[in-house]
Amino acid sequence: MSDVVMSAGDSISAKLAKCYVTINGRRYNAFNLIKFEAKFTKKKVKVPILGQTGAGNKATGWEGTWSATMHYNTSIYRQMMLDYKNTGADVYFEIQVSNEDPTSAAGKQTVTFLGCNIDGGVLAKFDASSDDPLDEDVDGTFENFEMPDKFKLLPGM
Repeated sequence: MSDVVMSAGDSISAKLAKCYVTINGRRYNAFNLIKFEAKFTKKKVKVPILGQTGAGNKATGWEGTWSATMHYNTSIYRQMMLDYKNTGADVYFEIQVSNEDPTSAAGKQTVTFLGCNIDGGVLAKFDASSDDPLDEDVDGTFENFEMPDKFKLLPGM
């Protein structure tokens, strides 16, 4: 029996990803994002166990964080920071990310992040010494997530 390996064509290219942000009921096409990554991290506690020298680990919760790099060409996130500064009312929003590469047998995956909140961000910037377009990083948290579309199992898995 020979080993089954993944076809290179089944890797996912991010070039056709889609991202939408919904803030106060208004949905934006976040096509100005360059990179996005959301992480789920379990919170664990050490559990001493009588009769063994090592401790166990018990999950007690989780935390969701996200980070993005985008072109410096929108004031949407700066406006949220300004509104918070002026009113103290924080804004929670939704981010939806879909990855689908038509050349991959994996198909499509969509993850929707709920209760998103930005940690902060760039208010203004310039770099007259660079020929590169300006970009900016923004980080935040999320409180829940859904996955309405899941990748298919690849042949051989």
